[in-house]
Amino acid sequence: MKKTLWSWLLAAAMLLPTLSTPAWAVGYTQTRYPIVLVHGLLGFDNIGPVGYWYGIPSALRDGGAQVYVAQVSAANSTEVRGEQLLTQVQQILAITGASKVNLIGHSHGGPTSRYVASVRPDLVASVTTVGGVNKGSKVADAITGALPPGSVGSTVFNSIVGAVGTIIDFLSGGSGLPQNGSAAIQAQTTATMASFNAAHPEGVPATYCGEGAYQARGVSYFSWSGATPYTNIFDALDPALALTSLAFSGEKNDGLVASCSTHLGHVIRDDYAMNHLDEVNQTIGLVNIFETNPVTLFRQHANRLQGMGL
Repeated sequence: MKKTLWSWLLAAAMLLPTLSTPAWAVGYTQTRYPIVLVHGLLGFDNIGPVGYWYGIPSALRDGGAQVYVAQVSAANSTEVRGEQLLTQVQQILAITGASKVNLIGHSHGGPTSRYVASVRPDLVASVTTVGGVNKGSKVADAITGALPPGSVGSTVFNSIVGAVGTIIDFLSGGSGLPQNGSAAIQAQTTATMASFNAAHPEGVPATYCGEGAYQARGVSYFSWSGATPYTNIFDALDPALALTSLAFSGEKNDGLVASCSTHLGHVIRDDYAMNHLDEVNQTIGLVNIFETNPVTLFRQHANRLQGMGL
């Protein structure tokens, strides 16, 4: 009996190498509706070989998903970016013949995606925010507090943000999208997001650190985020995030957004050992090697949407 069992195990071990490993993953990320990735402040689709969503679109496509990377203003208000995204969603639906999309937004891309789902819920199956600025950022609060609107410092800072946005738009092959540094920073303050949430409350938790409705007006809502500002000594941007994390006075955060502020709908997790850039596998994959790879999180979430028929 024992010899027979070992014979079967040996035969199985010899057979494994002959199987195609990618075939095991076929269909794992194949959602019913296309996935649209929406970047945050000063974001882009691709600049040369570097993608904002580094390695994520290809990983999702390899598993069967239809994936589109939106390109909205790198710096502007949530509403302006939201209208740009809505136009792109309508174009994607026309191209694919799908009736809805799954929106996944990072940082300011979170409220941008929520705007579309709020004004046109019939076009959206789900909204997922990753490190989303859903209740504002204390970093944005600190900037606007130190540089009051109308001050010389504010004018200079906002001009720089707008100029950087214009350069990013050009380098990523954009079509001259409007940039507004002041509107972009103001949009992510606690006060502005409170007003935005009053107008677009779907999925927003009633309490600061709670969960929101898992589904509203036919749209499913999810969120996840990191909570470790400094994760990789080889990433030149990590020290900057460690510095901005001081604005939170010890509150759990990813360097730019407090963990509780990222909550929306079904909170998958808010304490991954990732910072704000790790959440989208930046900088060029220099993330925390002791945490689940962010690409894996996106694949798992696509499979989660698949299991829900989305």
